[in-house]
Amino acid sequence: MTSADDRDPEAKRHAERFQRVREAHQTEVAEDYVELIAQLIEKTGEARVVDLADWLGVTNATVNNTIQRLQRDGLVTSKPYRSIFLTDKGRGLAEASRHRHEIVRDFLVALGVDKEIAEADTEGLEHHVSDATLRAFRRYLEKNKA
Repeated sequence: MTSADDRDPEAKRHAERFQRVREAHQTEVAEDYVELIAQLIEKTGEARVVDLADWLGVTNATVNNTIQRLQRDGLVTSKPYRSIFLTDKGRGLAEASRHRHEIVRDFLVALGVDKEIAEADTEGLEHHVSDATLRAFRRYLEKNKA
């Protein structure tokens, strides 16, 4: 059996990229939830399970299960039949997610992608963009301000 150090360098780089993708998949749901919770609180003053379910197109049970996980991760607080609130950690993640979302969407629009399509595509892309790529998107946007 070969160790990770004995692997072909190209195979090792490939494995590292896939590891990054797997890690991004694990955080996608949390990022989407805290971003939406922050938006709902800003828009309506509260975030409720039924609202999250409507906006995400999932069942109340799915939202409840996810909220329990987010509570264990220290991102939200909630009590039965009450609104959901972000912790400081959750607000930080929501702000970072919203910021990343805006940069990716604005970059796609700057390239000429229709705004509706850019918004839809951003939902998948935003979780997988590296910090280096995000910085490049931001530089492009700053350089090409209209």
